[in-house]
Amino acid sequence: MNLTLSPAQAQGDVSPSPVSPITVLLIDDQATVNQAIQDMLAAEMDIHYHYCADADVALQQAIALSPTVILQDLIMPEVDGMTLVKQFRAQPETGDVPIIMLSINDDPATKAEAFAIGVNDYLVKLPDQIELIARVRYHSRAYLNRQAHTMALVAQAHAKELEQTLEELHRTQTQLIQTEKLSSLGQMLAGIAHEINNPIGFIFGNLTYIDNYFEDLLNLIKLYQEVYPEPGQAIQTHLEKIDFEFVQVDLLSTLQSTRIGVERIVQIVLSLRNFSRHDHMEMKPSDLHEGIDSTLLILGHRLKQGIEVTKDYGKLPLLNCYQAQLNQVFMNILNNAIDALLEQEQVDKNISIRTLYRSPTPGQALDCEHIEIRIQDDGPGMPQEVRAKLFNPFFTTKPVGKGTGLGLSICQQIIKNHQGSLEVVSAPGQGTAFIIQLPIT
Repeated sequence: MNLTLSPAQAQGDVSPSPVSPITVLLIDDQATVNQAIQDMLAAEMDIHYHYCADADVALQQAIALSPTVILQDLIMPEVDGMTLVKQFRAQPETGDVPIIMLSINDDPATKAEAFAIGVNDYLVKLPDQIELIARVRYHSRAYLNRQAHTMALVAQAHAKELEQTLEELHRTQTQLIQTEKLSSLGQMLAGIAHEINNPIGFIFGNLTYIDNYFEDLLNLIKLYQEVYPEPGQAIQTHLEKIDFEFVQVDLLSTLQSTRIGVERIVQIVLSLRNFSRHDHMEMKPSDLHEGIDSTLLILGHRLKQGIEVTKDYGKLPLLNCYQAQLNQVFMNILNNAIDALLEQEQVDKNISIRTLYRSPTPGQALDCEHIEIRIQDDGPGMPQEVRAKLFNPFFTTKPVGKGTGLGLSICQQIIKNHQGSLEVVSAPGQGTAFIIQLPIT
């Protein structure tokens, strides 16, 4: 119950705490003790006082009230005071609530036993009013502070867990979006490749017949020239008009260049299919060089803007991987390198791609066997503060509308999914190198 305000409080000497009031529960079978304790605390407005005369229901009442301190008699008819303390300490709701033992027994051994089983304080009844209030306040405030600290730690842990969950959800959503985009790209490229393949196959097949027909016609003309070495004036005039000597040579060259062009289109179509084909959405043994070459072929229109690509391929075993995902990594890294180079006014713009197989050295485990891919440009490089954020989602140094900041974050996640590592080595004026390591086993 709330008791009346004391003169000291009215004058401002003691400030009540409306946020965290003190709740006292007295457990004692003597009504006179209850009245005495109640009178001592009556003037303290921030102290809510409750009384329990029956030790058998004391535990249930304590759980219901959630006191900040328990005043308990040592000797009661129904339950021994020490036993009741043990019951309090065994319950999670009351296990940490401060207990002040009240007893007429001032024996040091009894006090020691009480403290040993979890009593926080020991007062000989009836205690002095000032001392009782001071100890009630001290233990209550300590208890409330511990609770507040514990709640703060729990809230902090929950906040951190929530932050990690949201970050993981965000990463998963980003990966799902990218996977869906890659799947849509694969469907589109497969459709384009199919549509282009039909006419290209027709043209490519007809070129063989055209070659044969042209050769037959040339042979026929040669026979005419041998049988009729002196053609009529009209024929001679027409031969000179069309420059027949040049036509024979140039038509062969034209047919040859046409065949080369058609073969180039066939290679592009194959690269489109290899870059995002659906059967690469599952893990299969794959040739990484084929993936890099396909990516370079697709980026050919950008590389023609004055960028030289140097390839130094080592002998690599087939890697069990998601080829389409690794192609996406190659595409993002090469695109970034091209962007960096095209922003510079330097004359020489170079990208080097080096692959090598690293076998375990003697004494190393087999899981040290891996493939290394190094893609390096001689662009402007980047400072340390940019490198530190490079793989953060949505971080980009590109102008608005030209980059989402997701490319390298997704690349890193893809490489992690392959149990590999993706590192960047860069410094201002020294270019940038991305080093991919993929374990074989």
